[in-house]
Amino acid sequence: MMNRRILVTGGAGFIGSHVVRLFVSKYSNYHIYNLDKLTYAGNLENLKDIENKDNYTFIKGDIRDAKFIEDLFSEYQFDAVIHLAAESHVDRSILDPLIFLETNIMGTVNLLNACKVSWKDDSGRNLFYHVSTDEVYGTLGDEGFFVEATSYDPQSPYSASKASSDHFVRAYGNTYGLPYVISNCSNNYGPNQFPEKLIPLVIQNALNQKPIPVYGDGKYTRDWLWVKDHALAIDTIFHSKKVNETYNIGGFNEWQNIDIIKLICGIIDKQIGRDDKSSEKLITFIKDRPGHDRRYAIDSTKVKRELGWSPSLTFEEGIEKTINWYLGNTQWLKNVTSGEYQKYYERQYQ
Repeated sequence: MMNRRILVTGGAGFIGSHVVRLFVSKYSNYHIYNLDKLTYAGNLENLKDIENKDNYTFIKGDIRDAKFIEDLFSEYQFDAVIHLAAESHVDRSILDPLIFLETNIMGTVNLLNACKVSWKDDSGRNLFYHVSTDEVYGTLGDEGFFVEATSYDPQSPYSASKASSDHFVRAYGNTYGLPYVISNCSNNYGPNQFPEKLIPLVIQNALNQKPIPVYGDGKYTRDWLWVKDHALAIDTIFHSKKVNETYNIGGFNEWQNIDIIKLICGIIDKQIGRDDKSSEKLITFIKDRPGHDRRYAIDSTKVKRELGWSPSLTFEEGIEKTINWYLGNTQWLKNVTSGEYQKYYERQYQ
């Protein structure tokens, strides 16, 4: 395979760190440049095992800084981008929509502009891979699935910002001929996820015997995707030579939130030797959040049919692996919740 210089944005985050690790470990002839601002959700400790690899470089920076991005492309001459950097938590978008506009929309456009200026040849090496979400499609009733042709209907500031960035990527493809691919994924879970999201939050609170908050009646339904399966899907799509295509990536695992929470509680009680349903007693129903989408369900038939990708784990298998990882990495959990992990960059790089 040819040598590549690939920029991965948000590579110190949850999904991004798994993508960076996979590409650095699997493709020795690729040089992976990990660009991350290291906000509260970006953690270089996620990548300690590969940080000294010859084909890996970390760059601290902000995709909102257009001049910085322009200079970065001029210096490193990236031939492809895998764009994961984003503000991604719906609750935070309700409290502060502007940061989502600045990062998810303007940050994406800054990257697109840099690609447009930098990529002049037609060698087939260039690709802007934009990682998006199923939330751009809105909400579903009790039946049906999101497919690639489903009309966009975002319901939160977060999903609206991601929908807008998707549109800009396609617009640059149509207007300027920029080669792109977009994937829209369902809810990810697995090791290294910041504990503001449902699954690590439940694990953390159950371990510490704190109330486990549940929005509304808890019957909101999501499709769940093992993060390492997502990384493999990105790898598959990136190397497919498909351009100007969209792929939905899901785990074929629909679960109601309350059922997931009870499952996690039961596994934790068993793993640490607590009385049966001890953790379940911590469940606390709270006021629903505004604009809460009732159900997401994603149809991954296209990526399976065209590219041969399918998830490797059932949710039951994946959630047990996830819980075991958090049980074995309690210090990581303490570090991210205290902010201590942010000092790692200073120790390692300054």
